[in-house]
Amino acid sequence: MYPDLSYILQAIIGTNPDNGFSVIKTFGLFLALSFLVSAYFLSIELKRKEKEGVLSKINIEETTGGIPYPEFIMNAIIGFILGFKFLYILQNVNEFTKNAESVLLSSKGNMVGGIVAMLAFVGYTYFKKKDSFTTEKTTRKILVSPNDKLGDITMMAAISGIAGAKFFALFEDPAALFQDPIGQLLSGSGLAIYGGLIGGFIGVYWYIRKLGIPVIHMMDSVAISLIMGYAVGRIGCQLSGDGDWGIVNTLAKPNWFIFPDWMWSYSYPHNVVNDGVAIDGCTWKYCKQLSPSVFPTPFYETIFGFIIAGILWILRKRLTIPGMLFFVYMILNGFERFWIEKIRVNPKFDLGFVKWSQAEIIAVLVFFSGIAGIIILYNKNKKETSIS
Repeated sequence: MYPDLSYILQAIIGTNPDNGFSVIKTFGLFLALSFLVSAYFLSIELKRKEKEGVLSKINIEETTGGIPYPEFIMNAIIGFILGFKFLYILQNVNEFTKNAESVLLSSKGNMVGGIVAMLAFVGYTYFKKKDSFTTEKTTRKILVSPNDKLGDITMMAAISGIAGAKFFALFEDPAALFQDPIGQLLSGSGLAIYGGLIGGFIGVYWYIRKLGIPVIHMMDSVAISLIMGYAVGRIGCQLSGDGDWGIVNTLAKPNWFIFPDWMWSYSYPHNVVNDGVAIDGCTWKYCKQLSPSVFPTPFYETIFGFIIAGILWILRKRLTIPGMLFFVYMILNGFERFWIEKIRVNPKFDLGFVKWSQAEIIAVLVFFSGIAGIIILYNKNKKETSIS
C-alpha cells in the first residue's frame, strides 16, 4: 500500500519513505484528482449540450466600481488561515509530517502568522484595486456559457460534497460521535461516499438554480462525471488502504478467476490506518497488514464505476428524453453499491426484519428512485408527444 507520496516514490525510485513527501496523502491526492476528472467530463457534456442547443448562455450580473468590501473580507479570511497554519507548520514540521490532518483540521496555529498574512493579503488587494475605486457602483448583465461557470460549480460540488460525506460518516458511528464530538468533526478521517454524492447534489442544485441553468439538463450532464469521480476516488481508497475494504475472504480462489491473487483476497500491507498484524522486519511508520486477508472492494468499485461510465457514455446521445440518463445512472449506481455492500465492512443498522448498512439503505432508495424517475419521465414524454 501507499499511505502517502513517499511510499509511492519508494516503490518507483527506491527512496526511503516517511519523509517530507509524506505530507501529500494518497487518498487526498486521488480525492483531488477525482474532482478534476469529474470537472473534465462535465465540461465535455456542457459543451456538447450547448452545441446541440439544449443549453443556452445565461445572464449574470457583473458589478464594477465602488469599494469591493466582500473581496477584502474574503482575502483577509484566506490570508489569516494561511498564515495561521503556515507559520505553525514551519515551527512543527515533524508533527505535520507525521499527521498532516491533525494539524490542518484543528485549531492549532500561530496567531501572529495569521495576523501578518491577513494584513499582507488586505494590503495587496488594496494596492491592486485602488485605481478602480469609485463612489458609485455600476451593474450590468452579461451572457456567459454554462461551461464558463465550471470552476465555480466544481468548487461548490467539492465543498458541499466533502461536508455531506463527513456528515453521513459521523452518523455511521454515533457512539464515537457522542464520545468525542469535536474530535470527530475535526478529524480528517471518515468520509461516506453516498454522503458526498447527496451533499454535492444539494449544493450544485442550489447553485445552478441560482444561475438559471435548467436543472433537468444539468442532471444528465453530471451523470458521467459523477461516476467517473467515484471510480477515481476509489483508486485512492485501494492504494492507501484507508479501511474501506471488504469482509474477510478465506475462500480458495476459484479456477474461473483468472486474475491475480490480490484481486480475490488482499492483506493491504502498509495500510494507512495501521490496521492488522505487524509486518516482519518493517521499520517504517506504516507496518501493519491484515490477517486474514479481505475482499479488495475499492478495486471492484473502481472497475464497476468505469463500466457504468462506459454504459452512460454509449447512452448519452441515444437517450433523448431530458433527465433519463441521470436516472439510469441512479439505477446502475444503486445496484452496484447495494451488492458490493454485501462484502464490505460497515456498521449495520437493525431495521427489525433485516440488518443493512447506511449505504445499503441509501442504495435501495437510489435504485428505486431511478426506476420511478424513468417511469415518470417516460409517461410525461409520451403524454406530451400524443398531445402534440
